[in-house]
Amino acid sequence: MPREAPYLAVADVLRARILAGEWEIGERLPSRARLAVEYGVGRNVIQRAMDRLIIEGLLEGRAGSGTYVRRPRERLRLIRSRHRERRESSLPWQDRSERGKADAWDSHSQVRVPAPEPIAERLAISPGDLCVCTHYEFLADGQPVQLSESWEPMAITDGTPIVLPEMGPLAGKGVVERMRSIGVAISTVVEVPRPARATQVQANLLGISLGDLVLQIERTIFDTDGRPVETADMVIPDMRREVVYEFGVDHP
Repeated sequence: MPREAPYLAVADVLRARILAGEWEIGERLPSRARLAVEYGVGRNVIQRAMDRLIIEGLLEGRAGSGTYVRRPRERLRLIRSRHRERRESSLPWQDRSERGKADAWDSHSQVRVPAPEPIAERLAISPGDLCVCTHYEFLADGQPVQLSESWEPMAITDGTPIVLPEMGPLAGKGVVERMRSIGVAISTVVEVPRPARATQVQANLLGISLGDLVLQIERTIFDTDGRPVETADMVIPDMRREVVYEFGVDHP
């Protein structure tokens, strides 16, 4: 089994010491030279460990002064809700959830993309069947918080005004409203969340490190006949967002 990189081991120890309160918020850490001696590693290892904790939001570097403990960044809350009602009183997370909403995004669609085998299986089509594939990058409060790769079979949307999710009269309106406009009624959304580690491409887009913890959500949307009409893979950086599932209660 591969041995953990020395800087990751040092970062784990420093993180534990910071979270235990050994250094207070605003306090400067010992110099790299001193920590290198303490842990028996090179200064470059200490620097990489500190850089990792800076990315995580536990430390901040001050030019010409050193590295200091900072207040950890707040993880924005993302609510996955099947049923949302107007309420007289606020739920405990509502204020935070509003700040966690994506307020901007970039998208890029490609048409007539042959479906890879795993996507074809999720969409109940044959491998190689043509799809529209759309890549999304979502921002909240100016920072990247989510990636998504969406696939829609062209057998459903080809020749309609909604073939491109982010263009046309219903651009950006979402799968349910777009499909409804062409007579396709949505009945079910299935989501499968799985923990994963960021790939290099994902890390670059999200501004995190290779191997950082992410949540991958495999989503598939079905119409009233049980036909999959869209499937997507969403990637959410754990250090930036926490995901909450909210469900309504059916009353007899």
